[in-house]
Amino acid sequence: MARPSPYPLELRKRAVRMVAEVRPEYDTEWAAMKAVAAKLGIGTTETLRKWVRQDQVDSGARPGTTTEESAQIKAMKKEIAELKRANEILKAAASFFAAELDRPHTRS
Repeated sequence: MARPSPYPLELRKRAVRMVAEVRPEYDTEWAAMKAVAAKLGIGTTETLRKWVRQDQVDSGARPGTTTEESAQIKAMKKEIAELKRANEILKAAASFFAAELDRPHTRS
């Protein structure tokens, strides 16, 4: 599971915008990312590259799983796990009650 980013969302958005704005001033996109990362104090250029790529996916410019789709998948996986746990509890309860019904009862 990924840990939460130590960088605020607004900083991430600003960094992605800055890369797009300054890109024409550099020979490569990586060079633009490196400059922006240094200017904004982002730990590694790779971190910024991932943000830029995810923004491209989210905007439809690049194929991949969008941030919204990832959140939906995560929520569905959690729900499935909860349903499986509930199903196991119900199976155990049904088995217990079936055993109780089959057990001979004595009257006092």
